[in-house]
Parts: sequence; structure tokens; C-alpha cells
Amino acid sequence: MSAKKAAAATKAKTAPKSASSSTPVAPESHCNPVETLKEDIRKHMFAFLGKDITRAGLHDYFKAVAYTMRERMAEHWIKTQRSYYDKSSKRVYYLSLEFLVGRSLKNNVLCLGIEDQVREALASLGQDYEEITEVEWDAGLGNGGLGRLASCYLDSMATLNIPGYGYGIRYEYGIFHQSIQDGWQVERPDNWLRFGNPWEYDRSGYLFPVQFGGQVKSYTDDHGRLRHVWEGGTKVMAMAYDMMVPGFENGNVINMRLWSAKSSRDFDLEFFNSGAYLKAIEDKAKSENISKVLYPQDSFVEGQELRLKQQYFFVAATFHDITRRHMKHHQGFDELPDLVAVQLNDTHPAIAIAELMRILVDDHLLPWEKAWKICVGTFAYTNHTVMPEALETWPVDLMARVLPRHMEIIYEINRRFMDEVRLRYPGDDGKLSRLSLIGEDYGKRVRMANLAVLGSHSINGVSALHSDIVKNSIFRDFSELFPERFNNKTNGVTPRRWLRQCNPDLSALITEAIGEGWINNLKRLEELKPFAEDSGFRARWAKIKQQNKKRLADYAHHKVGKELDPESMFDVQVKRIHEYKRQLLNVLHVISLYEDLRSGQAGPHLAPRTVIFGGKAAPGYRMAKLIIRLIHAVAETVHREPKCKGMLNVAFIPNYCVSNAEKIIPGTDLSEQISLAGTEASGTGNMKFALNGALTIGTLDGANVEMRERIGPENFFVFGLTTPEVNALKARGYNPWDYYQKDETLHRVIDLMASGHFSPLTPDLFRPIADALLKDGDRWMLLSDFRSYIDTQKQVGTLYREHDLWTRRSILNTAGMGYFSSDRAIGEYARDIWGVKF
Repeated sequence: MSAKKAAAATKAKTAPKSASSSTPVAPESHCNPVETLKEDIRKHMFAFLGKDITRAGLHDYFKAVAYTMRERMAEHWIKTQRSYYDKSSKRVYYLSLEFLVGRSLKNNVLCLGIEDQVREALASLGQDYEEITEVEWDAGLGNGGLGRLASCYLDSMATLNIPGYGYGIRYEYGIFHQSIQDGWQVERPDNWLRFGNPWEYDRSGYLFPVQFGGQVKSYTDDHGRLRHVWEGGTKVMAMAYDMMVPGFENGNVINMRLWSAKSSRDFDLEFFNSGAYLKAIEDKAKSENISKVLYPQDSFVEGQELRLKQQYFFVAATFHDITRRHMKHHQGFDELPDLVAVQLNDTHPAIAIAELMRILVDDHLLPWEKAWKICVGTFAYTNHTVMPEALETWPVDLMARVLPRHMEIIYEINRRFMDEVRLRYPGDDGKLSRLSLIGEDYGKRVRMANLAVLGSHSINGVSALHSDIVKNSIFRDFSELFPERFNNKTNGVTPRRWLRQCNPDLSALITEAIGEGWINNLKRLEELKPFAEDSGFRARWAKIKQQNKKRLADYAHHKVGKELDPESMFDVQVKRIHEYKRQLLNVLHVISLYEDLRSGQAGPHLAPRTVIFGGKAAPGYRMAKLIIRLIHAVAETVHREPKCKGMLNVAFIPNYCVSNAEKIIPGTDLSEQISLAGTEASGTGNMKFALNGALTIGTLDGANVEMRERIGPENFFVFGLTTPEVNALKARGYNPWDYYQKDETLHRVIDLMASGHFSPLTPDLFRPIADALLKDGDRWMLLSDFRSYIDTQKQVGTLYREHDLWTRRSILNTAGMGYFSSDRAIGEYARDIWGVKF
């Protein structure tokens, strides 16, 4: 019996009973977990869905299985919550505007340890487990790496038994559903809730008012204390929805609480009672817009206001919850930092610092100095950007209008801080200007990152390189003042979803080789290294990769009607479409390959290659959308060129999301991580690809640096300028024309793109891209890295022709990825920042 089957048999014997013990079932079901599952599926089909199981479709079966899993998780969740109170555990609150959950059924079944039983139960009902899991819609609660990281971290908190909660917004619509028409991105509403969400519990009992607008009344009370009362304005109700997050086979289940905006009943009744029915309906809809869509367009004032309201809405509701829970067993807030840790996932929740100060000073009458000490001891801040211009700011007048009391508090925090800075650095106006919470470069704006840094006891970057930039560049003045606050926490990904779940065949082979323990202790992947020298193991590894590539090819054919050759190298770049991600550099390489093949100049280094792109461009980001159009134009031209047949193919897989990442990543040979050095904070896609045995071509940017060190430089295709070299070149004066004039291949590729070769009906279509590179300064320095990239890609092609050597390096990539587990990362947060034992 294989290790996988043996483990499955053990799980079948030890699986927990269903919580629905009161439901009449067949006698044998009490000792047969598969029969128990079948009965529970039937029960939920009837009781929850009102369906005759003989007439049920795939959606019905999905929901019935989901409710069956939810019931089992709920039992564990209640026990977990009780244990927090019994042990008076310190609790961690992870605040994030995004949680990119993906699909939940497979993950929850896996974590409950009953995957084989569920398959068998469904098969006996005439259903295919894989087909049913495909019915589930990705939860539209996030967009990119920030949200997926948050979901990985909740998975690890649950698996490590850390008393944690995730808090965010229950968006009715995700960012958008992407389709492609005539090569252009088309956005459609991502109505992920259209068929309901069987994983959530709506908690109508947790309904909290959130205030906006109004004015602040100040007065001195009978005890001579200056008091502030925020009054007037409008109120929106925040209603809680809970989604459970199970740990891996440990009986531990934590909670992700998401807030949905509901109109204030009293506010609506004023209009109803005056006969203004339409006005009441209009205001109801307007107030509920707050949780309507992820990332509203903020290029106009109304969108900016909505975005700010979203941030305060979920922060205010969350702190209602935190303080309510705290006050159940504690009279005051002196011990709050010892009992509560609040992690701010980027600057989006940074208004929480002003909100907690408001609660402590205005509602509970704590002295300012004491309240501030509590705040700093409670909050920790994770920064996710190396670009100063990407740090979030809000116009002072907008903040004052929407959150007048918070604007006062921020001014007071800043006044006291500036007084301290003047004492420390007398006469240094530059230092004052850089450290101030209020920036004045483009009108008065609140610098939310400065507020997050000042109000937190810990500030971390998410890779060693990023944290160095955070400390020595972005927040250099703050790190000089508070050096003890700055630290690094390199990102990680959960091996449960990103290897065990998405790549079951490879996981089974790894388990057979080194045992099951790697799933919860990824460091054990190091034990794979000797197997890289075993020809039989390499052959089995290569066969699994080929099967995964065939599955990806079938998926691409189904999704876009594109024929992909699994015998070719699958060269993949899937991530948000943005100029700094440099998908354009990848396209320039594709054009150079096309030109070599068309002109008969292809050298022996050229291996058959399928270049796969995927990713969404923000709706208002014209250049990113034009790059998508270029990818499709190049793909069409390559497809028409006979000399490219069998040697070069290009495909774009639309609507990149977690569920199609789970199909793309296991089938990838080469992972493209090619951002300009010093621009990517970390990346987690790079980790997922390498974990699944893809080789990486990348710059020394973000976590690529640490990955290369741990995988081995010989197993990583590095190219391009380093961060110090980028900075030195910028300081000397970067001129892209120098590279264009000196490099014949680059010259030819850009001219071909700009000439209309790929868009003969609209010859100037792609000229703006050429202009951005040559006339507008090539901000992301593609041209300076082009030659190094092209030469390194030749090394890639040469190695790929040596299939056995490629497979050996593929195994060593997976073997070197043990450090990049979200379990390791969260363990470091718990130990170094939160002070939580696990």
C-alpha cells in the first residue's frame, strides 16, 4: 500500500463523527464515515436546499457537500473559541482590506482530513468530486498578492493553533470578471454571491453603527476635563458575516469576520415618515454602497470618499468587536497590549490608530499619554511597497469632512510628535517635513504610512531586500528615531493549498519519498535533494510534470480554444498587469524569438516554447490594457507565421484568479519573475511556482534574492541590474536611447512593434508603448535589462533541451523551498511581534 493510501485509510478510521448526531441515519452509518457523509449530504440537500436528491444538479451537490463540511467545522470552531476564553489567550486580529480566499470546498475537505471519504461518498451517489469542486465560484474578496497572503496567513494561524481572527469587508462584487474581446480586456461585474455563499454565517446580532460626517463638539466637564463629542452626520450599520478557517487536521478552526454595510433603520424611517419614499430608498442604496465593490475607482472625488469610507467602516466595526470582546472579562484597557495584537496589513487599515485613540480618550476618558502608549503597544504594521509614491495619502479636507474627529486626533498626534522631533533635531526643517503625518507637497494630505509607523511598535517588510529598503530609504528618518521597531518577515505561502491541494500527484510522490510530515513542516523538503540524483525518481517527477502540463493544455483549450503543445516548454507569467511587473519585457523577448524564427536566424539554443500570460489590468490603467492588447496581437501574428509552428506559441488565459492559478502553476516549467530590482516588495507567486518544481528566471528583486540563495544559484536563472546598480544608473542619468541605438535586436524589436506589424489595420496602435520606452524615459528600465534577459533566456532554452538535467534542477527547486512556508512566517510574527505562544 502506498504512503498516500495508508494515510487515507488511517484518516478514515479516525475521522471525527458528524455533529448532526440527532439526524436519523442508517445503523451502519454510525461506524462507517462514508455512509455518515452520504446521509449528511442527503440531509442537507433536503433540509437546506429543499431538493429531491434524484433531481439534483452539480450546484445542488456542491452546496449540500459545503453545508456538510461547514457543519463539521462549526463543531471544531465552537471548541476552539471556548478554549480561548478558558485559557485567557492573547488574541491576534489581522486587519486586511483583502482576503483572496479562492475556492473553499477542496481546502476545507483537505484540512478536515476526509478527502478520500468525500470522494467515495459522492462516487456512491453517482457524482464526481472534481466536477463538483469546479462549480464553486472564487470568493471576490481580494485582488492580488496582498489578499492571497492574508488568506495564507489565516491558514497558518489555524494550523499553528494561534488564537487569530481575520477582519475585512464582505464585498458584494469582486474587482471584476475579465474577458477578452478582440484582444482587449473587458470588465464585467464579479457577482460572486449570485448563487449564495454556503460557507458563511450571517450574524445579525452583531450589528454596529458606523458614523460619518457631522461635527465635533468640545466642552469642559464637571471634573475639569476637556471632552470631545462627535455628533451629527450619518450612520451606516455594519453587519458581521463569519467564514471559518480550518487548521490542517488538528481540529482547530478560526474565524474570518467580514462586514457588510446595511442602512440605518432610524435614518431611513425619517424619510418614510415624511412620505419621501424614493429618498429613503436612494439613501439606503447609497449607504450600502460601502461594501458593494472591491476597490472602487478612486480617480475622482466620489470614488476617493467611498474608498476612505470603506477603510473606516471595517476598522470601526472591527474595534466595536474587539472592545466588546475585551470588556467581557476586563474592566479597563491597561492590559490591552498584553491581551490583544492588531496587525495592519498595509496602510489600508491605518485609520485604526486614530480610531482606538478616539475610543480610549473620548469614550473611556483615558489620559492622552496613557492611551497613546496602549495604542503603540497594540498595533503592528506590515508595509507592502518599496515605492514612496504608492504610499497611501488622503486629502486633509476629505478626511476632515468624512471623519472630523479623527482628523483632529491625527493633528494632535502630529503636534506632539513634531515637538519631540524639534527637541531631537533642532533646526532641521527637512527632518520635520519628512516625518510629519501631514504632507504638503501636493496640497495638505494625511500620510497614512507615517501614521502607521508612528502608531505601531513593530514595522516589518516582507523580504530581506524590501525590509532593508524600508529601513534605509522609505522610512529612514523613522528608523533612526525608532530602530528597535523595524524588522523583516519574509513572506511565505501555505503548502496545503499551493502544493498538497493543487498538485496531488506530485504531493503523493513527495510523501512516498520522505513521508507526510512535510505538509506541516516544509523544511523537510530538503530531504528530497538526494532523490534528484535518482534516475528513476527523476523519470517519475518528469511524468507528473507532463501530466500537469497536459491538464493545463486541456484547460486552456476549454477556456480560450487555444491549442498548447505539452511537449514544449511552458514559460509562464501570471500576475497583475502593471508596468512595474514588466510583462512588456517578456513580450519583447517573444517578438525577438518570432523574428529569429521568421528570418531563419534561430540558433541551437532555441527550444520549443509556449509563453503563457494571465492577469488583470486596473480598469483605468490604459497602458496596462494596451499591453494586454499587444500580447494578443503578438499571439495572433505568431500563430499565423508558418516558421513558428511547433517552435513558438503565445496564449493569454483570462480572468486570472486563485482557481486557475491552481491549474497553471503545477503545469509551469519556467516562472517569469522579472520586475526591476528594488521595485517588488516580495512576491508570493514566485514561491508557489518554485514549490511546484518550476525553474525561475528573475531579477534580484523581492524574495527572489532569498529564493536563489536557498535553491542554489546554479538552479536559478538570474539576470539584470541589481538594486545598487539600478540606483547608481539613475543617479548618473539613465538614457534608454543608448541601449536602443547600441543593441541591434532591441532596435529591431521596438521598431517592429511601433511600425504596425502586429496591428496592420491600426498601425499606430502600439506606438504609445514605444514612446513610453524611448521618449518618456522607460521608467521601469526595460531596455537596460533587455540584453541580459535575452542572453539568459538562451541559457534557459539550452538547458530545457537537456530534459533530464532540467528535471534534476526542478526537484532541487522544490527541495530548496522549505523556508518559504507561511507557517514559518506566521511563527515569526507570533514570536517576535505578537508575543503569542503556540
